[in-house]
Amino acid sequence: MPGSWTFSEKISKKKSAKNMGLVAAIGILLPFPFYYWLWTQPQTWVNLCGKGKDPSKIMAYVSHFLKLLQFIYLYSVSSLSWPPPFYFYPLFAFGQFLNFRSILVYQLLGESGTYYGVRFGTNIPWVTEFPFGYIKDPQYVGSILSLLACLSWVPFRYILLWILGYLFMIRLESKEDPATRAKPLS
Repeated sequence: MPGSWTFSEKISKKKSAKNMGLVAAIGILLPFPFYYWLWTQPQTWVNLCGKGKDPSKIMAYVSHFLKLLQFIYLYSVSSLSWPPPFYFYPLFAFGQFLNFRSILVYQLLGESGTYYGVRFGTNIPWVTEFPFGYIKDPQYVGSILSLLACLSWVPFRYILLWILGYLFMIRLESKEDPATRAKPLS
């Protein structure tokens, strides 16, 4: 009969979906061990990058690649539909606003100010312009709000994993010890 499945085909399909879900979860968490390593072992990264190389620039390249993989894995477990629910627009808009404002500061500070330059031994000026100084960790908050906006398309467990990754990094980065900063290679 067309469209009917045998019991073993149903079991196989469930296992395949479960394995894909596990792969997606790992893919969503992929960047956070990298960020943890860079934050806690900055000298190792500076040494690995070598003399004459900007560790923040190299981190930015790796981070962009990992972010692309995160989005691919998130998309793999998504089910897109239109129109989005009412809460999508305000959450996504405010989240992107915070990210956009953070991009303006990114232009002010450059890659070193955004990609752990202070941990890699670069002197970075302190910024208090909105949203910095008003909202703690505005880039993370903006990203979390944007993720929550996508709850109608992405299963909660994957959004939660990504948010937990951000919360972990917020906590880790809030306890910066200047004594553990890397020394630039000369």
